[in-house]
Amino acid sequence: MSAWSERKVLVVGASRGLGRGVTEAFLAAGATVTALSRDTTPLVGLTDRPGTLRLVDADATDPASLDVLRRESPDVLALMAGAAPELRPLTEQTWDTFSTPWNTDVRIAFLWLREVLRLPLTPGSRVIVTSSGAALRGSVLSGGYAGGKATVRFLADYAAQEAVRAGLDITFRTVLPQLTPETGLGRAAVEAYAGRAGVTAETFVAPMRPLLTPATAGTAFLRLGGEAEPASDVHLLSGAGLTPLP
Repeated sequence: MSAWSERKVLVVGASRGLGRGVTEAFLAAGATVTALSRDTTPLVGLTDRPGTLRLVDADATDPASLDVLRRESPDVLALMAGAAPELRPLTEQTWDTFSTPWNTDVRIAFLWLREVLRLPLTPGSRVIVTSSGAALRGSVLSGGYAGGKATVRFLADYAAQEAVRAGLDITFRTVLPQLTPETGLGRAAVEAYAGRAGVTAETFVAPMRPLLTPATAGTAFLRLGGEAEPASDVHLLSGAGLTPLP
């Protein structure tokens, strides 16, 4: 029997990109996985995996979606959801396009991390929060994306500090994925930045190889969800796997 067969996992933002890879990995490990997304149709074909899959169509920015967290009380919560930023220079942004990551990504992190502490989740629970490598380097064509993702990282740290103050046995980890053309969101960004640099997309991503894939993300989240003591609270995620950050 798998070590995951008795564990429950909730993936928020499960139907595409790295979120789908994480969903598939936990299912393949034998976990009971609740996959939440605005449209879970792409996941219907995963019901033949060793684990148990439960599909929930919901908008993670809606406080009503938190009912799933209260009902499932997962052993591992993976926050993957976020908005695709408008890829255009600052002069072509409006406040509405610039602030989309704040109204989506930051709002999701705020709502869900606050609820984790308020419930609270059961002792020994793991919360894995997805930020972005852009939080370290900026993202000039993505409006407020880099700043929003940096705030997501801060929120995970705030939640960890509050958990300690309250004596809660809940572990918080933050993952910063590298830009990759292997997801829809990343592919659009690679093409935009390659165009800005005047090079082909292939040339632009050459220094990033090996490329991060959804499968690599799945392996990484399995590790963070299962390790007794991960090496760090924050990890950069690339095609080579996890790299602990100070």
